[in-house]
Amino acid sequence: MKKTTTETRAYRTEMNDKILNSGFRDFNKFFALDNKAYINGALGAKTKELMGLSASMVLRCNDCIFYHIDRSIQEGATREELMETFNVALIVGGSIVIPHLRYAFEIMDEIFNEKGEPE
Repeated sequence: MKKTTTETRAYRTEMNDKILNSGFRDFNKFFALDNKAYINGALGAKTKELMGLSASMVLRCNDCIFYHIDRSIQEGATREELMETFNVALIVGGSIVIPHLRYAFEIMDEIFNEKGEPE
């Protein structure tokens, strides 16, 4: 059974909290490094999230695709910006990315619909 976007976010938060509170400090160090990579710098946070999205599609990680689409939209990404990012991933990764392109479109539509922005 497919999780809703709300359930996916809740699961991610719950499990991240469990991991980060496990007492194993190396997890915390990695999560902090990962978080820092996506904040505004010479490149804006939205651009970095879109870069993460493209890499996630090429690496074929649906959990990562969900996260970076969600974050990209939070940072102000438009459908057009997301579709151009999807296209870069498709060009770089080739046809093996197509199933993840389908997933990305589904998630993009769900999140924009949540925000009241129809397809």
